[in-house]
Amino acid sequence: MRARIHPSALVDAGAVIGDATRVWQFSVVKEGARIGRDCNVGAHCYVEWGVEVGDGCTVKNEVSLWEGVTLEDGVFVGPNAVFTNDLHPRSARLPEARGRKLSDVIKPTLVRRGATLGAGSMILAGVKIGRFATVGLGAVVVRDVPDHAVVVGNPASRVGWACVCGKPLPASIKCGDCGRRFKRAGAGLSEAK
Repeated sequence: MRARIHPSALVDAGAVIGDATRVWQFSVVKEGARIGRDCNVGAHCYVEWGVEVGDGCTVKNEVSLWEGVTLEDGVFVGPNAVFTNDLHPRSARLPEARGRKLSDVIKPTLVRRGATLGAGSMILAGVKIGRFATVGLGAVVVRDVPDHAVVVGNPASRVGWACVCGKPLPASIKCGDCGRRFKRAGAGLSEAK
């Protein structure tokens, strides 16, 4: 099934949109952006050149994905989540800043497979959000988030762990819903086989 692009959306000719992906009202996808298969990009979104969105992602309304942002497969981005890509921004129109090269200031941000970013969360340029991590709504993420971590607050800090199915994990790190077991792996968790 081909991608479905709402008539009011603006998708540049050089953008790549995967099969069965939907791009909704008043969204913009710039040349050089890549969106995978079976994704949903909500209304009033902006996807800048150089952005990579994996397969099966959901990007809710009013989210801007700036150059340097990569979403791996199955990522959920809640409405009004905010990404940045420059730790020391200045207007390019400011005479003192005209010598800056974007390639020197863009800090890549990576959201790993299956992660969830809550509505209104803010993600600082250059951080990594781990696999199946959950960022609470309105959280301000200023440092890397480990795999399966649940973080909330400003600045965001870990308050628990999440299963791949999305349910919170108890202290035993065995999911009471789907039965998966986990083990400590560095700062995060990994599924025990």
